[in-house]
Amino acid sequence: MSLIETTVHGNIHELRLARPPVNALNPELCEALTRALADALANGAQGIVLAGGPKVFSAGLDVPYLLSLGDDRAALLQAWEAFFAAARALLASPVPVVAAMAGHAPAGGCVLALCCDYRIMARSDDDARPFRIGLNETQVGLVAPEGIQALLARAVGPHRAERLLVAGAMPDAAEALRIGLVDELTGIDDVATRARAWLAELLRLPHKPMLETRRIARAAAIDCLREERIDLPRFVAAWMEPDTQAGLRAMLARIGK
Repeated sequence: MSLIETTVHGNIHELRLARPPVNALNPELCEALTRALADALANGAQGIVLAGGPKVFSAGLDVPYLLSLGDDRAALLQAWEAFFAAARALLASPVPVVAAMAGHAPAGGCVLALCCDYRIMARSDDDARPFRIGLNETQVGLVAPEGIQALLARAVGPHRAERLLVAGAMPDAAEALRIGLVDELTGIDDVATRARAWLAELLRLPHKPMLETRRIARAAAIDCLREERIDLPRFVAAWMEPDTQAGLRAMLARIGK
């Protein structure tokens, strides 16, 4: 079964993460996403919907897999490089991309969403258990790279980004909308439909001026993920620190992995 399910709606291609139960981002899924984006563009896509869920858009990097690599630094670097290749492919897409989040989007799931032009998130059917999105790295002993922090600040502003990042906060969907982390809320069954509708409206604009304006406006976002602003060797070294490993294993114990 394909890790990315592609559905074509005219000139809009929907790419759905399909690695149950929570679309954990292992190298195979990240590489499949990078290929699917390239294929969509080669096949004439003028807009792309990145979907996941239900209930979880993506739970972020596959932590059990990463922990299984132990102290294999080369394998860890390869896994993280696959993730950032997918994130950069989203950012560098020459056509608009909408994140259609029918559920939670922590950590790497949030990063993928931040790489999209527009973010639509579902309202939970249970008010006591809202869907959440954010960069919760400090909660498990990690430091989000400077470029990722800048990407968040671009969405919510530097002061609010600082507060969210330092606390490792995961705002619920309503709060995420209020602060600009997401752009729209809708029912869980309507997320992908609303994403296509937003793209269709954008694509009715004069095409070349819209795309050129978008290219200029997104240059700063693309700059956030330059290799120097991520510094993967340093990040992987920090990942291997005993305190970080203990924090990650404690997190997995809490969620029953």
